Amino acid sequence: MQRIFWTLAFSFLFCSDFAGAQELSFEAYNPESTLVVPENPVTRAKFPVVDIHSHHYNMPEQDLSALIAAMDSLNLAVLVNLSGGSGAKIQGAMANIQKNYPNRFLLFANVDFNGVGEPGWGSRAAAQLREDVANGAVGLKIFKSLGLRNKDVKGNRIAVDDPRLDPVWEMCATLGIPVLIHSADPRSFWDPMDEKNERWLELKTRPRRKRSDTDPAAWQQIIDEQHNLFRKHSGTIFINAHMGWYANNLDKLSELMEEFPNMYVGIGAIIAELGRQPRRARAFFIRYQDRILFGKDSWQPSEFPTYFRVLETADEYFPYHKKYHAFWAMYGMDLPDDVLRKVYYQNALKILPKLDASLFENK
Repeated sequence: MQRIFWTLAFSFLFCSDFAGAQELSFEAYNPESTLVVPENPVTRAKFPVVDIHSHHYNMPEQDLSALIAAMDSLNLAVLVNLSGGSGAKIQGAMANIQKNYPNRFLLFANVDFNGVGEPGWGSRAAAQLREDVANGAVGLKIFKSLGLRNKDVKGNRIAVDDPRLDPVWEMCATLGIPVLIHSADPRSFWDPMDEKNERWLELKTRPRRKRSDTDPAAWQQIIDEQHNLFRKHSGTIFINAHMGWYANNLDKLSELMEEFPNMYVGIGAIIAELGRQPRRARAFFIRYQDRILFGKDSWQPSEFPTYFRVLETADEYFPYHKKYHAFWAMYGMDLPDDVLRKVYYQNALKILPKLDASLFENK
């Protein structure tokens, strides 16, 4: 009788545990790999890095010492704050930088698109940009709100290639400053949210990121507008943020690199795409080594080692730091040192002449 009791009890507990396991949600499922392979985690970049894509919204008042400590631990020589703002905000941030760490931070200005459609808006915006550059800005950052949310005085969506914005791009060419531009978002945000969508988990946990062809326009339309902008303003240097959302289609991105010699690409927030195709990505980086820039985007120091490991090592099957971005594993590209140097800092030196070159000498 006692044996029957324990048999039934064990069966009940086992079935309960099994039933509980079956109820585990996809969001919670996060298995640890049992694969045993050599591991070479990289906590500090092999060469000094210019992070071309960072955001710090309160730099006029910010205590920069904490940033510097984290940068030094990662071997980030220079951080480019793309959220420099305009006018007094640029001046305040530059005062803080010059007082404390004059060669470690650079600022990109931003354009206020309110008033597009008013007479003289373009000339006023261009003049403000000229003033911001005179006050220390070294480039212009265009947020994805252009093409997605910005509207003119009549309430219409402002297209990325709207001709009323031409004076701004022409001023960038005149001043010799680059434009780092983010247009649209991953194409999957526009695709049906079903079992075939790679970004399903991200869209489920962050539903505001879901788009449609009428909210506010089709993905391809916005991307084509961006390419029209590059084509029309061939004398302006553009840095296409997030590899223009074509890191998952390097053949197409290669076509764009050939068509637009004035286009550089940044790798912020798309390292997961590169890490799942290391051989193709490596070939792309070697081919276009003179026009690829390191950038991280969100300031999370703990996430930089994933970038370094993908770029520097030949490691296999290691985890990404955000499951909702990528549930797949990463592989290292094992880039040659001469390519790494270009991606990490030499390409930035070409287009940002105010960089302190002494930070990179003999490195």
